[in-house]
Amino acid sequence: MQNIKIKEDLQLEKQRVGIPLTKTNLQEEKQRVSFPLTKTNFILMGIAGAIIVLGFLLMLGGSSTEEAFNPDIYSPRRIVVGPTIAFLGFIFMGFGIIYRSKKERENDK
Repeated sequence: MQNIKIKEDLQLEKQRVGIPLTKTNLQEEKQRVSFPLTKTNFILMGIAGAIIVLGFLLMLGGSSTEEAFNPDIYSPRRIVVGPTIAFLGFIFMGFGIIYRSKKERENDK
């Protein structure tokens, strides 16, 4: 275990000072380095962002003024549906960030 850590530190040091890696080391480095978020995560986060925007759009509308009272400010669309959809969008955003496909889970084992 200690030897593996030393080899990794040596590779990182070689990269830092600009010493090129050999072909074998480069392949090992590519296998070891992976991004935490995949294309699927970004697609899910984009959908979640659209849901959040939809929730805020549903909350839009005219307001009451000093001259006239607008009863639409108490409509269910503005005080229940819009905030609920926005909240669900935020929940879905969290899901989109932590989602991992079955293939990724199998690769980590």
